[in-house]
Amino acid sequence: MDMRVTAEDAALQTKARGFADDVLQPLELGCEEHDGLTPERAAAAKRAVLAHDFHAINHAVADGGQGYDTFQVMLIEEQWGRVTNALWDIPWRPSIPLAAGTEEQKERFLRPACRGERRDAYAITEEGAGSDVTMVATTARRDGDAWVLEGEKWHVTSGDVADFFLVHAHVDGDPAKATVFLVDKDTPGVRLVRTPKYTHTFVFEHPIFAFEGVRVGEDRVLGDVGQGFELTKDWFVEERLMIGARTVGAAQRCLDESLAFATGRVQFGRPIVDFQAIEFMLADMAVEIMAAKSLLYRVCWEAARGGIDRKRIHAEASAVKLFCSEMAGRVADRAVQIFGGRGYMRENPVERHWRELRVDRIWEGTSEIQRGVVGNELRKRGAGAYTGWPLT
Repeated sequence: MDMRVTAEDAALQTKARGFADDVLQPLELGCEEHDGLTPERAAAAKRAVLAHDFHAINHAVADGGQGYDTFQVMLIEEQWGRVTNALWDIPWRPSIPLAAGTEEQKERFLRPACRGERRDAYAITEEGAGSDVTMVATTARRDGDAWVLEGEKWHVTSGDVADFFLVHAHVDGDPAKATVFLVDKDTPGVRLVRTPKYTHTFVFEHPIFAFEGVRVGEDRVLGDVGQGFELTKDWFVEERLMIGARTVGAAQRCLDESLAFATGRVQFGRPIVDFQAIEFMLADMAVEIMAAKSLLYRVCWEAARGGIDRKRIHAEASAVKLFCSEMAGRVADRAVQIFGGRGYMRENPVERHWRELRVDRIWEGTSEIQRGVVGNELRKRGAGAYTGWPLT
């Protein structure tokens, strides 16, 4: 296989790096200070997304997206992961299951979302249902020619700015009939319960929403009744790969910042980079990033261009999220240590990354769940599924 980055891929990566450096990074301190962006800055950032053609990078051109494959989307998200405060979420990337919609659903939801006229949020987690989606208590039942939804969803990321949801519910309470429903935020019965505060300072929030007697028509079923688990799994696969991409980008920035600081910081008459304690931390950071990046690039290339089966990509996406997110946590922790007291100041990007990266070992499946996925594949396919023997 030839996994060399093409000239087109390299140019795209450079463009994404410039967007992160020139458009997103200048927003970091303001977002941290004000717990979000002012309406003026948010509007300017949205215009910049459109001007740079970075909207809907994961959807087909026919639907208003950029038509990039998984490998190219990863290259972009890796660069955007360098920024703090989840400013990487300003360029909207509509949930991938929307591509499975009918023509009418695409016209009403997907295409406006690609253009930036609408915004979606995936609503799956609940108070009693996290890693085990079979525990979802949100139900959908037929009532004449309509569906009635009842339940409450937690941690609805970007729910504060979204105007419609993809709601994962169980028809008649049966996990075997998991179904995704498209629900406008202004539908009667949709209620904001509260907006919790989290460790990180993200540009968008993660509210809790209640769905109380929410009535939607048959045209709001995404895919088929009972297809919800497969659609949600597709969403998980893309999100896990992109978490891998962004955490690698964040780790790289932590290394860059740490190396620059250690080179200029003089103690005991010498730059601290000359001391083996610091040098070895930097070396470990670099080696871990190199290993994670190799895994990330290979799996995303296979997903986009390698022609491997969907089940294998699901398993390998878990390996990517597990390794990259845990690696980035270790790198950020070392970065804080190298900066000393400065590393504990919120004005320092390594401090913000240290705080923000923690959630990447939790959302879209905890590290423990990813290990479970990998372990299941080992039992089914043997060690070769991950160690690459024999070569396939």
